[in-house]
Amino acid sequence: MPSVRNPQLNRHGELIHLLSLDQLPREIVTHILDTATNFVSVNDREVKKVPLLRGKSVFNLFFENSTRTRTTFDIAAKRLSADVFTLDIGRSSTSKGETLLDTVDNLSAMAADIFVVRHSQSGAPYLIAQHVAPHVHVVNAGDGRHSHPTQGLLDMYTIRHYKKDFSSLAVAIVGDVLHSRVARSDIHALKVLGCPDVRVVGPRTLVPGDFAAMGARVFHDLEEGIRDADVVIMLRLQNERMSGALLPSSQEYFKTFGLTPQRLRAARPDAIVMHPGPINRGVEIDSAVADGPQAVILSQVGFGIAVRMAVMAIVAGNEA
Repeated sequence: MPSVRNPQLNRHGELIHLLSLDQLPREIVTHILDTATNFVSVNDREVKKVPLLRGKSVFNLFFENSTRTRTTFDIAAKRLSADVFTLDIGRSSTSKGETLLDTVDNLSAMAADIFVVRHSQSGAPYLIAQHVAPHVHVVNAGDGRHSHPTQGLLDMYTIRHYKKDFSSLAVAIVGDVLHSRVARSDIHALKVLGCPDVRVVGPRTLVPGDFAAMGARVFHDLEEGIRDADVVIMLRLQNERMSGALLPSSQEYFKTFGLTPQRLRAARPDAIVMHPGPINRGVEIDSAVADGPQAVILSQVGFGIAVRMAVMAIVAGNEA
């Protein structure tokens, strides 16, 4: 049986869509991170623009609410000199029953070059990538529980910035792992980059044992799970994705799994604390930690612009 080609890559193995970090070669992940390094300095310039996407049209299709991802994609595309169009989903024809692919077809007829897609249904960006013309590129900005590849990449960029080398790190991902596309993307990326100790930590209802099949160690005690960790990635409780009572209450959750200064002492003294946002203070993280010296949460946001610039510049430069 012939092997099925990765839909993210062209026949030369070059990135044409970014849909997931699963099965992406290490060379491509590293290339994205290296390219992002070149864009970080753009933030410090008086004129914060480069001409790499001049004349290109980027359409942001966000079928789910977003602040950081939507805004940083918008900023990233504009800094690449692209023309940026953000569809108001609530006022678009999707509210009248237009299908996802019909929406894409109509926007493609308006000369779209890149679609940035966030959708509640896992696999929606894959569907679009299979449907669009060969010159159009699709970037997944989060699909259901499945994947959030640019968040995973900006998390890896942040870790590499502060810790340099993945080969000796212990990284703990804490919280609502069950519903987290960020956790899945981070685990894939950490394993690809050679991190030897990836942990997932949380209550049994939110951290099922099958994450061990992804190469992560599973813990149901916070302090045990983050002991001697170099990086602690906290996750938001995603109540909108939960069906049924998986937790007694957010207050009870904080008592057991909320990251406080006292509990953080179990990690290494120079451990960094990350969070994809939005933060629920007093639920998964104490304000003293979120605003403390070990938190690099705002750095993640800033690095996200450079990473998303890198992704769009790379895919736009490759042909199907």
